[in-house]
Amino acid sequence: MVNHSVGIRSLAFSLPSIKRTNDYYREKYPELIAEAEQKSLARLFSLAGSIPSNEFDSEMLPYLKDPFRGTIDRWVLSSDESSLMLQERAASDALNAAKLAPEEVDLMLVASIWPEQIGFGDAAYLARQMGLQGAAWNLDAACGVTPVALQTACALVRSREYRNVLVVISCSYSRFFDEDDTLSWFMSDGVGAFVVGSLAPNQGILGTKTIHTGDLCDIFFAEVTQDGQGSPQVHMRMGKSANKAIRETAVRQLRTCCDGAIAAAGVTIEQVDFFVFNTSTAWGASFCTRVLGIDPERVINLYPQYANIGPVITVANLYFAAQLGKIHQNDLVLIYGLGAAGTASASVMRWGNVALGPNPLS
Repeated sequence: MVNHSVGIRSLAFSLPSIKRTNDYYREKYPELIAEAEQKSLARLFSLAGSIPSNEFDSEMLPYLKDPFRGTIDRWVLSSDESSLMLQERAASDALNAAKLAPEEVDLMLVASIWPEQIGFGDAAYLARQMGLQGAAWNLDAACGVTPVALQTACALVRSREYRNVLVVISCSYSRFFDEDDTLSWFMSDGVGAFVVGSLAPNQGILGTKTIHTGDLCDIFFAEVTQDGQGSPQVHMRMGKSANKAIRETAVRQLRTCCDGAIAAAGVTIEQVDFFVFNTSTAWGASFCTRVLGIDPERVINLYPQYANIGPVITVANLYFAAQLGKIHQNDLVLIYGLGAAGTASASVMRWGNVALGPNPLS
């Protein structure tokens, strides 16, 4: 009989060495601060001359007078760091917490925004670096990839194709957005990792709902340039439709995925003990609690400390919710992730005895 009690066994979170506050940008780019409302970050998050028309607009409104749109701290790779370094650290911490040796990893799933090498994902590079012997795949679902990777890993363990799956979620925005592009002001770098395997009966993933985000395909695009040595370099740019597309689709995507995951799990929203969202904006947590009508005490919001780390913020929120005692064994937990030109996905799980890697700030 297939064991359906599958889910997260351990969690780890890794940060780069550079922490930047708003004062860094005020001192280095005073002219951009003065012109901030004409720049890319303000164009992405504004009411575009209209009045608030939904919950996303209403929760965003208090932040529109701030040139940083509510961002306080962000973390950035130094010149002698790479996302692969952070990936190896987080992956090793997750394995150590789960008391697994590298040779016990049957499969590693890696999602990188974006990979170190143009045209190649990081999975094989990281597997070589860690001395893994099993399979290593790249997975792409943009910033919605965390619940998708969890869903994929759990399905493979349930089917007995693999026993221990290591998932590594990486984000290195600073390598793909120029520092003098105000979009970079609300972005961070970091890596999260978790081990998926068999859990005690009735624990683990109970239900998932995933949809594509085709409506957000045109909000960002890649531009290939050359660096000072003539090597190809990718920069991300914002499309003209970004503001409208995000504002008009956020409510539907959230409701569809969360309601669907709760129904698939056979529970009610009132039974869910804790909610973890990819808080990619300062108002992300309050937006989600307002739309779903849930108690803000059942949500964690790390945006002030870490800003937008893409899909990694979901792992970070899970990690610190567990570390701070907001999630307990056998609690029902819902996680939600959303990515442009990728997926929106939610999963409901019954929390197991999850081991935590070291606090990245200690």
